[in-house]
Amino acid sequence: MSVQVKICGLTEETGLAACLAQQVDWIGFVFFARSPRYVTPARASELADHFADAQVRPGCVGLFVEPSDAEIAAAVSAVSLDVLQLYTSPERAREIKVRFGREVWLSCPVSAVADLPDSSVADRLVIESRPPKDSGRPGGNGVAFPWALTRGWTAPVPWLLAGGLRPDNVARAIAESGAPAVDVSSGVEAAPGIKDPVAVARFVAAARQPVCV
Repeated sequence: MSVQVKICGLTEETGLAACLAQQVDWIGFVFFARSPRYVTPARASELADHFADAQVRPGCVGLFVEPSDAEIAAAVSAVSLDVLQLYTSPERAREIKVRFGREVWLSCPVSAVADLPDSSVADRLVIESRPPKDSGRPGGNGVAFPWALTRGWTAPVPWLLAGGLRPDNVARAIAESGAPAVDVSSGVEAAPGIKDPVAVARFVAAARQPVCV
């Protein structure tokens, strides 16, 4: 089974068209105002309208950072979100899953093997590096962790590898980490929030044909 691919932080039509052409498994909209990839629910709805032209519809993921119920409700009323990707506590993730009845992914920042969870309330985990101390964002910082940390880990639920991935390193990251899925944002951009169609195509091709180490 090939590695699954999520492209996050879509803000414009050209990038979305590239993702649809490459038949990525998921696309992500960022509903966090401090992110350069932030979109309003209305803008996300405009972009999601293009799914009607897709040969294969990707899963639609909404990313939230410590959201209120009202913030999530505004997004799901505007866009048909399949997944809520959360930066929050496990307890809050459980509440949101029950409240909104959607698949929930939970960010899990790691810097050592001890950080890898052995249980989870989420449907999937997003395993990524801890943000730099001076960062105003919990994710999307383009920082990688030592990928071999996850090799041999018995994950409690399916998971995605994120952080610092690019077309030129994603195959090795998959080989070293054993990741079944990958999540990229800045690594396929021409500018913050602006996806490069060539980089998207190269990333997807490399992710689905990983190297051996």
